[in-house]
Amino acid sequence: MPSSVSAASGSLVPRPAQGVLERFLGLFTDVLPGEGSKLLLLTLNVFLILTAYYVMKPAREVLILDQPDGAELKSYAYAAQAVVLLVLVPLYGGLASRLPRRRLVNVVTVAFIACLPVFFLLAEARASVGFVFFLWIGVFSLMVIAQFWAYANDVYTPDEGKRLFAVIAFGASSGAVFGSWVSAQLIRAIGVNPLLLVAAAILAIGLVLFNVIDRRRDAARPAHAKSDDVPIGTDGAFALVLRSRYLLLVALLVFLLNWVNSAGEYILSSIVKHAADAEVAAGRLSPGDMGRYIGAFFAEYFEVVNVVGMLLQLFAVSRVVKYLGVPVALCILPAVSLGSYALAAMAPSLGVMRWAKTAENATDYSLMNTVRQMLYLPTAREEKYKAKQVIDSFVVRAGDVLSAATVYVGTAWLALGVSDFARLNIGIVLIWLVVAVLAGLEFNRRLKLRQEAGA
Repeated sequence: MPSSVSAASGSLVPRPAQGVLERFLGLFTDVLPGEGSKLLLLTLNVFLILTAYYVMKPAREVLILDQPDGAELKSYAYAAQAVVLLVLVPLYGGLASRLPRRRLVNVVTVAFIACLPVFFLLAEARASVGFVFFLWIGVFSLMVIAQFWAYANDVYTPDEGKRLFAVIAFGASSGAVFGSWVSAQLIRAIGVNPLLLVAAAILAIGLVLFNVIDRRRDAARPAHAKSDDVPIGTDGAFALVLRSRYLLLVALLVFLLNWVNSAGEYILSSIVKHAADAEVAAGRLSPGDMGRYIGAFFAEYFEVVNVVGMLLQLFAVSRVVKYLGVPVALCILPAVSLGSYALAAMAPSLGVMRWAKTAENATDYSLMNTVRQMLYLPTAREEKYKAKQVIDSFVVRAGDVLSAATVYVGTAWLALGVSDFARLNIGIVLIWLVVAVLAGLEFNRRLKLRQEAGA
């Protein structure tokens, strides 16, 4: 049996050996004895949430595009989501002030699940629910996923989270891939609208699994340590962010990330459209095949991004955090983005921008997504649940809205080209890089204070 040295006495004390599960998970990160089952269950939990979301996404597109001016409605929906979140985030904070953690998660998740049969019946009756459902699924994708990660931050210590979040985040990315695949198979078998009922069933299974995880955790803790049966706190969600220098830095970091990324998607889409137009003009592509050309490009592009992102998630993320630390890891994506848009500004070609955005998005979906969740490890419980909802929902959408406004002003008023937008993104990325450095330093400071306090 392996042994370890006691820090207090210097004597050897027995340490249980890793089981088969821990040894397997140890291929991807450092997993200690006894950590494997909870880690696997949490990974499966977020896998189910993301699977349900991606099962619903095709129905979202069909329902909104089936309405008059559906494409235009999509562009307005993100701004509308930001307005809706201004109302819902304080309501969520109010619930968190009144309900203990398990009841909070159950009430919120059941409320979302209950909406899906209603949307199904309305869609079957040919009611115009596309815009409302687009709003609903956007709010769901932000609030429920943020709630899951708040729980993960709550049940793991900072040291555990830095080791184990990479595996949990793999559950999210693999759920997205699996959900996309299974939705395509189900559409052929049962049609579009029934996908909503399938998603409701998957979410219900995920909720049962959450309760199993939380009850197992309670059973394993001494009675005097069980403080989870009390409400989370009384402060307002937005107030928690506004009075904390650290949370303001995290909010600004997320805001700039989404501003840059959304603007980058516009740059790539614009280059793809110009490339398709050039193929038509040269006679190599018929006008009727332009949609197929663009669709084939993005299908292949998304596939490569997802595969590279999953490989990075499995084999690189935990090691980057372990050997370089969270502050350095926070700076990697803005550094990649800086290189991407510098290349785009100098050579705005389809080949250059495709691989630049592949590197950027794969890093975002793997490393940056995981490190963003780690930023809440040294925060108080109330901040994990309430402030995280503000940042991961409202602030994310606010960044998207500002990006859309930037594109509108740049195209309609200033007549900016692709290189101009790339140069604009370079300026934003430089600010983002500074914020990432400051947030990383503040993360380490708060982590040190927490360790000194014995939390």
